[in-house]
Amino acid sequence: MKQVLQNLSSGETLVADVPAPLPRAGSLRIATSVTLVSAGTERMLVDFARGSLVSKARQQPEKVRQTLDKMRSDGLVATVQAVRSKLVEPLALGYCNVGRVIDAGADGFAAGDRVVSNGRHAEIVVAPVNLCARIPDDVSDDHAVFTVLGAIALQGIRLAQPTLGESFAVFGLGSIGLMAVQMLIANGCRVLAIDNNTERLELARRFGADICDLAADEDPVSHATAFSRGRGVDGVLLALSSTSDEPVAQAARMSRKRGRIVLVGVTGLKLNRADFYDKELSFQVSCSYGPGRYDPVYEEKGQDYPVGFVRWTEQRNFEAVLDLLASGRLDVAPLISHRVAIDDAAQAYDLLASGKSSLGILLDYPQGDADDQARRLNSEIRFARPNTAPVGAPRVAFIGAGNYGGRVLVDAFGKSGAVLDTIVSANGVSSARHGEKAGFRRASSDAASAISDPDVDVVCIATRHDSHASFTLDALRAGKHVFVEKPLALHREELEDIANAAASAGKILAVGFNRRFAPMVIRMKELLATMAEPKALVMTVNAGAIPVDHWVQDPVVGGGRLVGEACHFIDLLRHLAGAPISAMTVAAVDRTGGPPRSDTATISLRFADGSIGAVHYLANGHKGHPKERLEAYCGGRVLCLDNFRKLTGHGWPGFRTLRSWRQDKGQQACAAAFLAAVRGVAPPPVPLDELIEVSRLSIEAAEQAAG
Repeated sequence: MKQVLQNLSSGETLVADVPAPLPRAGSLRIATSVTLVSAGTERMLVDFARGSLVSKARQQPEKVRQTLDKMRSDGLVATVQAVRSKLVEPLALGYCNVGRVIDAGADGFAAGDRVVSNGRHAEIVVAPVNLCARIPDDVSDDHAVFTVLGAIALQGIRLAQPTLGESFAVFGLGSIGLMAVQMLIANGCRVLAIDNNTERLELARRFGADICDLAADEDPVSHATAFSRGRGVDGVLLALSSTSDEPVAQAARMSRKRGRIVLVGVTGLKLNRADFYDKELSFQVSCSYGPGRYDPVYEEKGQDYPVGFVRWTEQRNFEAVLDLLASGRLDVAPLISHRVAIDDAAQAYDLLASGKSSLGILLDYPQGDADDQARRLNSEIRFARPNTAPVGAPRVAFIGAGNYGGRVLVDAFGKSGAVLDTIVSANGVSSARHGEKAGFRRASSDAASAISDPDVDVVCIATRHDSHASFTLDALRAGKHVFVEKPLALHREELEDIANAAASAGKILAVGFNRRFAPMVIRMKELLATMAEPKALVMTVNAGAIPVDHWVQDPVVGGGRLVGEACHFIDLLRHLAGAPISAMTVAAVDRTGGPPRSDTATISLRFADGSIGAVHYLANGHKGHPKERLEAYCGGRVLCLDNFRKLTGHGWPGFRTLRSWRQDKGQQACAAAFLAAVRGVAPPPVPLDELIEVSRLSIEAAEQAAG
């Protein structure tokens, strides 16, 4: 299918061929008929992408600081690779979509329904049910496509709480501002529309507003004072895009005492305390379409808020806008300024970047004949690749094409001699991008098809953690060798099923415990092997904080950080000790008035040979400090590994220091060891019982930390 993508590095906007997404439970799969280009949000993205590196840095100073911190801890090469990878990752554009339901994965909708959603500019989209709304019969597709922008305006108005007869000023007359003008008038308010575009001001006048023309040097504050009969306006809606602080200052000066100011656009926010203090003004930033936005429980899991407690969610705001369109109280026909076919979408973004006036740019999606429909729904695309694979080289299918899987693991397997056959991602965009770049035979959105493909020898799994166990079991039962990025499983029952399946399948199973394959860890292992005494091992991980609502922290999806990442370090100490773990205790940092911080903990290990180990996994440190430090104490000697770039020995005859100009955590060596085992020229990189042991203890560590 065709989809509009933005290259953040080059600034190129392109219509790419990507695999169509498959249906998902709790979502609707939709065949798009028309989408709307947002002249505000999408213009900012295009301007950012087409700017220079210096311009990008100026717009995101916090990213510059993060880059400098990473450079200090991980080195120049690793940092440059990470930044380049991020910038060349294509960005899917669009969030105003109208089409017909193909597959309904939730109650309340049926195939054939016309719906509006926040789907992308793509021929086929999958949208969560709570981000969709059915379109009334008397509302055309061209008008319904303004629903999402209308919901943004409506949410800002709801926060401003207008009442019948109040006076409001609307700064900025783009599509959102012009719809806000109409909604406020429909609510019984008197409205002053402020802009510097004569045509848009005339539209606002036609809708029933008074106007203030900034291009004619009209003073908005004095105009608003006269408009409000000298009292000051009751509320101001800032629906513009500006870097200046002046709109907020003017909004404060034109407001009455205890007036309300709501920002639904973008503007400078250096507030003058006196302007707000003297009048006791309220200022609020409106978040997108309404309650539920960015809440994964509402959006991704489909759990609605009870209407008795949250009357207006984002979905119910969609419905309210559609009702206004159906009744004629909201007129969006004059807001359609341009329309182009999806094939010519780049022209729409050139128009945005040109600075020429535009309001609503529609992208049309011709439905075509049966063959065209089949093309749109195709879940895979193929790349023209010469068959140069060496005889007997394992053919690999990658399930998951995120940043780590697509950038690090694919590169490691490619350099280790694997034939890159198929790469799969749920949305198709990342699999198409990494598939073409890395030299895969095909890109797909269908994991089941890739796993069952008889030409595939190896399945590499790099998806979110909750799917690892099921994909691993499916692949083992299909007779494939499996490499799964950690963790192997989130639950003991899953782990037991995997152990049984792996034992009976007779195939190689590996987990991405790559640190034991790092060159400096290999040197540590060699040195420690010369000592007969038990060892004391200390791993300190400055993991850094991540938000509590991040998917990794979700016990269902990510399993928590001890399962998801601390398992690396349990495995590393198990490897260096060279003996099974006989006992483990976990102490998590207490949180005042709440449960323990399960991502800030010490994992104490005792090994069967008398060695001891401690993993300090810390999420409460400073990101400027190096992330990983490994210490080994044995027989009056010490080894210290700093961030996989410097190994220092104390008391070791003939060894003092080993340095590296780049960080190497062993990803490629890990992939190479696995593929050697698949070819039958080496044993499994980690014995199965050891994989199960470390995985089980990681699950237990998370359980202990959670209390």
